[in-house]
Amino acid sequence: MSLDRRLTDLTALLHRIAVQYRACAFASSFGAEDMVLHDIIAKHALPITVFTLDTGRLPGETYALMDRVREHYGLPIEVYYPDARALEAYVRGNGINAFYRSVELRQDCCAIRKAAPLARALAGRDAWISGQRRAQSITRRDLAIEEFDAEHRLPKFNPLADWGDDEVWGYLRAHEVPTNPLHARGYPSIGCAPCTRAIEPGEDLRAGRWWWEQPEHKECGLHRRPLDVAVRVETLEAVS
Repeated sequence: MSLDRRLTDLTALLHRIAVQYRACAFASSFGAEDMVLHDIIAKHALPITVFTLDTGRLPGETYALMDRVREHYGLPIEVYYPDARALEAYVRGNGINAFYRSVELRQDCCAIRKAAPLARALAGRDAWISGQRRAQSITRRDLAIEEFDAEHRLPKFNPLADWGDDEVWGYLRAHEVPTNPLHARGYPSIGCAPCTRAIEPGEDLRAGRWWWEQPEHKECGLHRRPLDVAVRVETLEAVS
């Protein structure tokens, strides 16, 4: 399928979502895929709220891009932060970089810094949009363009699910869309600074995320939130 056809279908889908779901929101982490969606939402003045999760440990380049996007598009961006008491309890009990020690501790950190703020960001929404793609990792191979998020009880859309890497970057270059400079330094996927590294040639696009873990564990809870992670974050918040 040509990029022009991809773009036509994507734009039509976003228009449909905006009309069908009046309280729809787009969750952006300012990655390459997300910047495609930023650009189209802004160019077509779609009534889709844009929000992001500031974990408190993002790279400086991501914060700089966040400001640049605000200025470039003139659109408001809602920012959600971790609960300070839950975060203090986690760090006090485990240490600032405890996530390196076990999958469970890493999931606890992601639950506090990402999953809980996401739940607040989605409260009162009718639907939400992400920039996920099937090609990104083995955990996303069966990703649907439209699905139901049972955790938050909302329709969820992944409009770029079947886009390839060349299509994403072809659009970004053709339309001169702002991007994170870390992409040019070997970071196709960018999360928190201590949990992200550049990848080697031939590695999976998300190999640089939580590189010390096995591939099947490499989700933060935003898009695959196991029950035990949900229970742990609720417990951590309760005792903080």
